[in-house]
Amino acid sequence: MIFHVLTTRDAKFQWTLKSLVSYLLVCVFYMFILSIYSESDRGNVGVLQNLRSRIRVGVVGGSDLCKIKEQLGEDIIQKVDYVFAENGLVAYKNGELLSIQSIQAHMGEELLQDFINFCLNYMAKIKLPKKRGTFIEFRNGMLNVSPIGRSCSQEERQEFFELDKTEKIRETFVSVLKEEFKGKGLSFSIGGQISFDVFPDGWDKRYCLGIVEKDHYSTIHFFGDKTKPGGNDYEIYSDPRTIGHEVSSPEQTIQLCQTLFSS
Repeated sequence: MIFHVLTTRDAKFQWTLKSLVSYLLVCVFYMFILSIYSESDRGNVGVLQNLRSRIRVGVVGGSDLCKIKEQLGEDIIQKVDYVFAENGLVAYKNGELLSIQSIQAHMGEELLQDFINFCLNYMAKIKLPKKRGTFIEFRNGMLNVSPIGRSCSQEERQEFFELDKTEKIRETFVSVLKEEFKGKGLSFSIGGQISFDVFPDGWDKRYCLGIVEKDHYSTIHFFGDKTKPGGNDYEIYSDPRTIGHEVSSPEQTIQLCQTLFSS
C-alpha cells in the first residue's frame, strides 16, 4: 500500500480515502518523544513534523495545553495536525480549538469535593523526603493528583520517581481510591513520574480516538511506554482501533517512526 496523505490545510478539502493511511502519534510527553523539559531534544518534534508530508501526526497526553507547550514548544499546535490535551478532552485540529469537555459538569460538585477532600486528607498522612505544592491540579477533563506536588524541581521529581518504584506510593494511593469511590464512575491512570490522573469512565486516552475516527482514517498507529495494565497508555494501546507500539525512549520512537513511514 502506498502511504499517501494530501497535505492541503483547507478544512473543506475531501481527502482521498482509498489510499490514505493515517498516523496518530500518541505521546506520553516526558518519556519518549522528548526528555522532559530538555531543549536539546525538542528537535525530535521537528523530525515528526517532517513526516507530515506522508502521514497525519497528532500528540495526546494527560497534561493541559500549557504543560504540553512547555514540553513540546509554544507552537506545537501548528507543528502537528492534532493536539489532544487532557486525553483529548481539550482537542485541537489544524491549529484551532475543536472541542472541550468539563469534569465538573460531569461529576457534580458534591462528588468532586468529596473526592478532593479525601485525597488531601490521605496525602497529609504520607511522609516523603520532600513535599512541595500543587498536590491536586484541576483540569478541564480530569484531576491530576501528585503526592509530592507538581511544583517540585526536576531533581525532586526524579527522587520521588525512584522512591515510588520501590514503595509503590501512587499504586497504593490509587488502590485506596478505587475502594473508597467504588461505583462512582471514576477511572485512575498512573503515568509519568510524580502523579496519576482521575477522570470519568471512558475519558482515558481512547477518548481522542472518537475524534480522529470522524476524519475517516483507515489506520491509526499508537506509540506509548506505559502500555501494561494500570499504565495510562494501556487502554488506547490495546484498543482494536489502533496498531500499538511499545517504546521506551525518544530515540527509539523517532527511529521506529522513520522505519515505518519514511519509505
